[in-house]
Amino acid sequence: MTDAAAAPAHVFDVDQQSFEADVLQASLTTPVLVDFWATWCEPCKILGPMLEKLAAEYNGAFRLGKVDVDTQQELAGMFGIKSIPTVVLVKDGQVLDGFAGALPEGQLREFLSRHVQPLEAADEAVKEEAVQETPEQAIDRLQQAIVAEPDKAELKLELALALMRAGRTDAAEAALTALPANLAIDARALRLRSELDLAHALKDAPGTAELQQRVQADANDWTARDQLGVRLLLEGEPAAGLNQFLAILQHARDWNEGQGKKRLLAAFATLDDAELVSRYRRKMASLLF
Repeated sequence: MTDAAAAPAHVFDVDQQSFEADVLQASLTTPVLVDFWATWCEPCKILGPMLEKLAAEYNGAFRLGKVDVDTQQELAGMFGIKSIPTVVLVKDGQVLDGFAGALPEGQLREFLSRHVQPLEAADEAVKEEAVQETPEQAIDRLQQAIVAEPDKAELKLELALALMRAGRTDAAEAALTALPANLAIDARALRLRSELDLAHALKDAPGTAELQQRVQADANDWTARDQLGVRLLLEGEPAAGLNQFLAILQHARDWNEGQGKKRLLAAFATLDDAELVSRYRRKMASLLF
């Protein structure tokens, strides 16, 4: 087992008792890579340090849970582990992907890049400059920069974000769709996609007052609840909006292919209030598990 005192940041041991909280529920906030290993396994001794190195490099974009299959046989059985090392990625409470064997570092990086991106310390000077610049000014600046450096794809992502901030959703979506594959899975691009999905939900939707009347008249009008939740969220009442999505998840979990859960996850991706997001993630987890 990993020595807790010496364990690298973002790396932890998993057992049967901690699995639900530390892996399933935690994955609602941050993806968890679960490494099934054993002390006698030579390939595990190669793969383990590489995974820990990448966990440190990704700086919290994912956490690495270590399962010793000799001491946690029941847990290994739950996952149907046939050989070790085996690694699975758990995200949003579900197994999303995985592999068996000790992959080379290049293939490990390719595997991770499909699902997570490293978290980097923000440059405060750049952030301050961005706050002072209006969305339209940012659009003009970025369009000029793209003309000067057409091969610099990062600028195109920044332009898509600026277009969204300016309320130009169609243009933002077109710019987002045109991004190269490596940037399409960037955390900022994924957040923009969630914002666009929420904005599209209100196409031809009634106003807030009418939606509230519909929900009061029929608590099971899930379409009205869904649209009301989005309106409240985008109109600056995030908690009230999230409550509408929770009501759908609680009483009509499978409605519209799990729309309540999808809306909550999209909302979490767009909100900057970490305390609010954490509180409602716990509420969602209590309904799911």
